[in-house]
Amino acid sequence: MPITPSITRRGALGAFAAAPLLAAPAVRAQAPVQLTFNYPVAVGGPITTVIDGYCADFERAHPGIRVRPVYTGTYQDSITKALTAARGGDAPQVACLLSTDMFTLIDEGVILPWDGLPGVEPSWTDGFYPAFMENSRTGGRTWGIPFQRSTIVLYYNKDAFKEAGLDPETPPRSWAEQAAFAEKLTRRQGDAVSQWGIQIPSSGFPYWLFQALTTQNDVRLMNEAGDRTAFDDPKVAEALQYWLDLSRTHKVHPAGVVEWGTTPRDFFERKVAMIWTTTGNLTNVKDNARFPFGVAKLPAGRRRGSPTGGGNLYVFKSASPAQQEAAVKFARFLTEPERAAQWGIDTGYVATGPAAWDTAKMKAYVAGFPAAAIARDQLPDSVAELSTHENQRVTKALNDALQAVLTGRSQPAPALAAAQADAERILRGYRG
Repeated sequence: MPITPSITRRGALGAFAAAPLLAAPAVRAQAPVQLTFNYPVAVGGPITTVIDGYCADFERAHPGIRVRPVYTGTYQDSITKALTAARGGDAPQVACLLSTDMFTLIDEGVILPWDGLPGVEPSWTDGFYPAFMENSRTGGRTWGIPFQRSTIVLYYNKDAFKEAGLDPETPPRSWAEQAAFAEKLTRRQGDAVSQWGIQIPSSGFPYWLFQALTTQNDVRLMNEAGDRTAFDDPKVAEALQYWLDLSRTHKVHPAGVVEWGTTPRDFFERKVAMIWTTTGNLTNVKDNARFPFGVAKLPAGRRRGSPTGGGNLYVFKSASPAQQEAAVKFARFLTEPERAAQWGIDTGYVATGPAAWDTAKMKAYVAGFPAAAIARDQLPDSVAELSTHENQRVTKALNDALQAVLTGRSQPAPALAAAQADAERILRGYRG
């Protein structure tokens, strides 16, 4: 612990005069605990400035701890760097990585469960939304702390709705309405399209957007243990057929692969009237859309629904006991209701617990910007994001199938059957 001001004042003269040789060892004993915090930058906006500010604020509140944020690029880059560092004996003590990396990190033996660490009580870990904890717990243990979490929502251009004769305050509520609205919103001159009705991105992590469709078609892609998938379920093929039909049959969606990174810009530039993307883009859309826009829950197929997404906080085995204690303090600091509320306001990510939404600042924000509450209100219909053992290999099998279908190289049922066969080969060995 650092020397407190009261001790310093009390010993300023007498202690140094009586025992000057003891001063240097005492000072050396107060070396601060050092934490390395790996953080992914995956969505546009000045998030690094916010994180830098949080680290500085934490150090002021905890003078005996120093936090060094390291920005590690995309989520994919971040998990690769964290595992490489851990294998080389240089792992961070804390990292924000995808919630879906949980099984990979456990299998690699590089993280600790938060349960049992000093300062962790159920009153804290039980205070997050249950939908976020589905990707944070397994085997009765809490492995991740929800921090940078999201769902997928629908953004739509209210001016485009008016111009198409649609009510700008009534977004599509069903798959059928979504296709019908998109037909009215698509603008063509001959074969040229100046405005698409809808875009659902299919690059980067297409499985995530697709999982919204499968959830809406009332089917889960994996089990809780992360050792089985259901890619070949007929309802999964139906969901993929709907996505394909938006471009092939209804002709309201660009054909082929739609880029994740450029979809918000296409929306800002009025190249598309409705988009599906993360609520983590909410502040980005709010700051850059030069037209009135709406935010809505995703439309229903057999039901409403979205997968959750985003990042959790993990503590690595590389942490010493002092660093583990410091990591808990840092995680609790980041997830305090007032700070979680401000984080949601600043970034668009979903404040991860009800207490944050009960703060005065969040209530005032939602009163002035009701769209901020849509992702929270969608949580009761949300499911855990696709996460399995060897998650990158399993999701690649599904992503490859999706892209084969969307680019016209395969049909939904056979492509998904092949993905299921690949997943089965990968996961078979993880079953007890």
